[in-house]
This record gives sequence, structure tokens and C-alpha cells, in this order.
Amino acid sequence: MAKRKGIIERFLAFVETAGNLLPHPVTLFFLFAVGTVLLSGIGGYFEWSVVDPRPEGAKGRAADGMIRAVSLMNAEGLRLILENLVDNFVNFKPLGTVLVALLGVSIAEHSGLLTAAIRAVVVGAPRHMVTVALVFAGVLSNTASEIGYVVIVPLGAVIFYSLGRHPFAGLAAAFAGVSGGYSANLLLGTIDPLLAGITEEAAHVIDPAYEVHAAVNWYFMIGSTFIVTLMGTLVTSMIVEPRLPAYDKSMAEKDVEESASFEKLSKLEKEGLIWAGVTIGIMTLGLVYLTGFSAPTEASLPFYGALRDPASPDLAKSALLRGVVALIFAFFLIPGLVYGYVTGTIKNSDDVVNGMTKTMATLAMYIVLVFFAAQFVQYFKWTNLGTMLAVVGANGIEALNMDNPIIFIPFIFVCFFSNLLMGSASAKWAVTAPIFVPMLMSVGFSPELTQCAYRIGDSSSNVVTPMMSYFGIIYAYACRFDKDLRIGTLISLMLPYSIVFVVGWTIFFYLWVFVFQVPIGPDAPIYYEMTAG
Repeated sequence: MAKRKGIIERFLAFVETAGNLLPHPVTLFFLFAVGTVLLSGIGGYFEWSVVDPRPEGAKGRAADGMIRAVSLMNAEGLRLILENLVDNFVNFKPLGTVLVALLGVSIAEHSGLLTAAIRAVVVGAPRHMVTVALVFAGVLSNTASEIGYVVIVPLGAVIFYSLGRHPFAGLAAAFAGVSGGYSANLLLGTIDPLLAGITEEAAHVIDPAYEVHAAVNWYFMIGSTFIVTLMGTLVTSMIVEPRLPAYDKSMAEKDVEESASFEKLSKLEKEGLIWAGVTIGIMTLGLVYLTGFSAPTEASLPFYGALRDPASPDLAKSALLRGVVALIFAFFLIPGLVYGYVTGTIKNSDDVVNGMTKTMATLAMYIVLVFFAAQFVQYFKWTNLGTMLAVVGANGIEALNMDNPIIFIPFIFVCFFSNLLMGSASAKWAVTAPIFVPMLMSVGFSPELTQCAYRIGDSSSNVVTPMMSYFGIIYAYACRFDKDLRIGTLISLMLPYSIVFVVGWTIFFYLWVFVFQVPIGPDAPIYYEMTAG
């Protein structure tokens, strides 16, 4: 056992050392962008191409059915780069999400609400229960889209810091839950109907009448919530935290120390928490009313169900889910103002502006990082290089010509490694589903099961791929606790989660589906029977 632990420790140390030899992430993304341009020129010159697996008439499919490498090393590429430099930056999805959400979070932090809430939670909390709760909260946060990245992950670091534990362990545990467990939850999220629509389209290649609804993986997601929480907790407690050195608090930024006070709550702070809680309760009731329990009708009370679109009243398409960033902003801003008023930490509008400004100033490095990351991600998309690599990997699996459950092992690992090249779960599935779904249907496995296996591979490598849209903000959070942090340290910190997740989750998948034969979702078959004609 000790020998095995030594091997793991040496491997992670090697990954950290090798990773830290890389330049600063900003420089790295710049080099990635330049490298993508150069590689696209080579691909364009040699006319690299693959057959597009998407059905004829699909959005983005070329008329001749081929996906070709697009060169940026020509006059058209130069114009594309110059004309879109600003748009690539301002339209990078995580940028607006993080900035808007943190404007609200900044007031909750500046007023002292977050600090008081953390202290109320962590005082006297059992050591391992904090880790369990943090990973579990991270998994559940996926229902509300990106809230986990901008709220749960930084809170995880601060909570561990408050408890005298290494903040990187808390950040890692929360990050593992939020991003590694992206396809596990007790409730459905915004990604479920999106993936189901792609799966259904792919299934029509074999069966034009086949239907796939958003909840086809729901039962498996519920079970996965607990297995991911267990794996994340064990990795944190047994691998990640033991190998971290004793933390030197002088490495943290000054505002971290101020926001992580471990003193007992005063009477005024308790009163402020009560009123903030009442405010959140009132806002929640208002949100329930505005969302409605059903689609609004002419007989509905004014504003009942106002967050639903009458033309498309499904909850999955409502402003409740589409406007989650605005709700994060409001649910931190307003209770923060109430807490600040009660405790006297916010006296006027100047205090509000100062609080927002102070938090925005801490994001300077993230904004610089995002500028270069956004260019690289967009160049990779324009050149079709990531899409082509995903198709090549999928074709490799198809060439194995397996017709039994073992086929899902290479499938999951191809999805795992494809995620290192393409960050978007839906984009990868859009180009790989038309290959895998019909292929596995032809050997007797349902589209629902194929989608379920895809989500395991896709989620497991989220925590180690720089292509994941929020990797930059995680790095920026970590730098608040160590300004000299290098990307190799962060990757080596998260690598054990990625390895344990893909192996453990795959085993859980086989036990759930093929040993115990538990349904993966309502009306979601495991097998598909080909019909004549």
C-alpha cells in the first residue's frame, strides 16, 4: 500500500513539475492561439478533411458532406482575426457571466454577509462533513448553470481557509463537484434538453420516429450524485489534502484574510443574518410566483408565470433558467444590502459602489487571461481542428467493430480525451452523436444509454482541461491564495479527481446498467431492437 502511494505521489509530483515548466497561463494561451493559426495553415495546405457524420441538411454541414481544415494563414484568415479580435473577447460567454454575477456577490462579501454565513456554517462542523457538503453542493449547483463556478468554488477555498485547512483542498473539492460532476444531479438542468435534442436527431438516422426526452438519464444522474460526492470526498481526504504542504497565510491576498475571520458571530451579525434570510425567503416566494406552477392563462393573476414564455411555456425554456445569472446577481445583491443596512457595514450608495469596485479590481488577471483564451478558443473553432479530431477518434472506435457492452469503455475514454480539445459538451456531442448513436443502435444499445455513457467521459476530464470555459476563473481564484501559483500545480491538484472519476464512474455505469439492470431514466430503455423495414 505504501509503495503504491509512493508511485502515485511521484507521478503527481512529475505532473506538477512538468506542468510548472510551462509559461504563465496567459502566455500559454497566446502560444496556443499562434500554434492553432500555424497548424491551420499546414492543414489547409495539405487539405486535411474528414467525412462529416451529421445527417444531410444538418446545421453547419457542408454541401459535399466533408469537414475541412480551415486555414487562418491567408488573406481571409487575417481579416477574420483582425475584424473579430474585440468580438472574440466580449462575446466569450464566461466573461459576462462572471462579471455580472460577481457584481452581486461583491456586495454580499463587502457587507460581511458571506463571511458571517461561512462562520455560522463552519463553526463546530466535523472535518469530513465539510468536505462532503462542499462536493455535494458543487454537484447540485449544476442545476443553476454556472452558479457553481462563481460562488461554490471560491467559497470552498474560503471555508477551508477559515477552518485552518489548505484553501486549495477546498477549492479542489468544490471544483470537482461543480465541473467533474457536471452530469450528476438530483434535478434536471439546462444541458439535459440540449443533449437530448442532439441524441434524437442522431437516432433518426436509424429510426426516423425515435423520440428522446430530456429526462432519459435522470435516474442514473441521481445515483451518480452520490457516487461522485463519495469519490470527490475520498480523493480530497486521502490524496489531495495529505500531499498539500502546511499553508502559509501570508501567501493569501489581504482581503482573503479579512473575509475569513473565524471569530464567533456577534448579536448584530446574527440579526443581520436573520433579516438576510427573511429577504431570501421573500425573494424565493416571489420567484416561485413569477415562475408559476403551470403556464399562465388569461385567468391568471397579474404577473403569475411572467417568467414563462406563453409561446413556449416549458420550465426548461423559461427565464428562470435562462436568466440564472441575473438571479445570482439579485440573490446576492439584495440580501447583502439588507445585511449591510442592519449591521451598519453599508451606509450609503458610495459603500455599494466601493464594494463592487474592490471586487472587480481582483479580476484584473482573469480579464487578461480571458482575452487570450477567447482568441484561442475561437481560432480552434474556426479552423475545425477540434471537430476533426473528435470525428477521427469516433471513427477509431467504430473500427473496433465490437457488438457487446465492452464497447462503452473505449467510447467513454474517447469522450474523456476529446474534452481536452473541445470544451463544449453540446458541440462535441453534435459531431460525435451521429457516429456513435446509430452505430450502437445497430448492435442493440439504445440512444439513451449512449448519451449516458458520453456524459461520463465528458464530465470526468472537465477539471483538467484548459478548454473548459471556466478554467481561467478557477486559476484566478486560486491565485488569490498564492500569487505565484503555476498551472502545473493546479492540474496536478485536479488530476486525481479526473482519473478516479472516469474509472469509478465507468465501473458504476456497468454495475448500474449491465449487472443490476436499473433503469437509467423514465421510459429510457437500455437496449434497442432493430425492426425490419
